[in-house]
Amino acid sequence: MRALRILLIIAIVLGGIFVAADRIAVNIAESKTADKIQSSQRLASTPDVDIKGFPFLTQVLGKELDEVDVSLSGVTATAGGHSVNVTEVTAALHAVRIDSSFSSAVAGRAEGAANISYADLSKAAPKGATVGYAGAERAAKGQVKVSGPLADLLEGQGVRLPGTLKALLQGQTVTAYSTVGVTGAGAVQLRAESLPKLPVPGFDQRLRKAVDYDLKIEGMPSSIKLNKVAASEGGLRFSGEGTEVRLAG
Repeated sequence: MRALRILLIIAIVLGGIFVAADRIAVNIAESKTADKIQSSQRLASTPDVDIKGFPFLTQVLGKELDEVDVSLSGVTATAGGHSVNVTEVTAALHAVRIDSSFSSAVAGRAEGAANISYADLSKAAPKGATVGYAGAERAAKGQVKVSGPLADLLEGQGVRLPGTLKALLQGQTVTAYSTVGVTGAGAVQLRAESLPKLPVPGFDQRLRKAVDYDLKIEGMPSSIKLNKVAASEGGLRFSGEGTEVRLAG
């Protein structure tokens, strides 16, 4: 009986040592993976990497990790020469295969998501335009509100307004409701469903250029293609998926 107790104690101790070694190994792997993602995606800051599954060491021996979750920062969106921050960027990578030299990894399947606030959407909008929440009913249809002073919107599109016309338009604001979508290339589009009637004719096309614009999100793994967008009171949330996504290397 005493011998059995001794064996149990030894088993517990060895098990604790294995668990500790396993956690040390996974922490080192997460750190090195984060560094490789930062360099390969050219991010301004190091991402957070969480390697799921236990034990980690047996996954390494099999050269395939069940799941790797990545939280990125330093991701940007660009439109018309403007660059803004994209927040809460995450990627969940599944069936991550490690190559024989342990120098690179590829995920068989991945999902990614990112948020961008209305304030940042406005920073990337054409001159004079402000993007905001369109209310629950329109948000459910993927729509946002784009508004601004009419004179500023037109001048932002290169329209030279005579002083008398500019004075006439003083205080005039326009509001359009734009549907947000994602192109096949992964760019985010804002397109107004209709334009308000202008107090002066002939500027409809210039106004449309002021409220319709595209956003290109950079910094996500290139193999993850954004294909969905949802509007909420806090901004827009984009999501997508991909296969054979290179995680590092």
